[in-house]
Amino acid sequence: MDNTITDPFRKAFRGRFISVLRWEQLDDFWDVLSSDADGGWYIYAVGEPPPTEPVSGEMLRAFLLEIDQLLRKEHDEEYCGVVYADSLESPAFVKIFDPNNLGVSCGFSDKPPLPGWILSRLRPLDLHSEVPLPGNRRRWWRRLIGA
Repeated sequence: MDNTITDPFRKAFRGRFISVLRWEQLDDFWDVLSSDADGGWYIYAVGEPPPTEPVSGEMLRAFLLEIDQLLRKEHDEEYCGVVYADSLESPAFVKIFDPNNLGVSCGFSDKPPLPGWILSRLRPLDLHSEVPLPGNRRRWWRRLIGA
């Protein structure tokens, strides 16, 4: 049997997502996630080994602060458009695209870029990124998680 189709994480990854279009909308979305920070979230930096345990609420809130700063600094646009969630009111799966690796994430492609980070209530599986995590992102991630 093909696990890529039946696995809950991969099924959720391929599901329907809503874009967080405006920066003000992103502020509200971070508030939703922060208010549920102790809800068993995994943070997966695509290109690194997937986590085996959910992060603490403190770690999730720290990640949200750091990723917000990174996105606002490196995605110098009037709109957000790099964060996608299965629900904006009650999310269980969030894709955050790296502003420096957008490719054609907004349009159609046979091979769209993978997100840079995934927040999920489901334990992540390795997505086998063909693009290695750039050194600056790897250092940022490892500093954040204390590795």
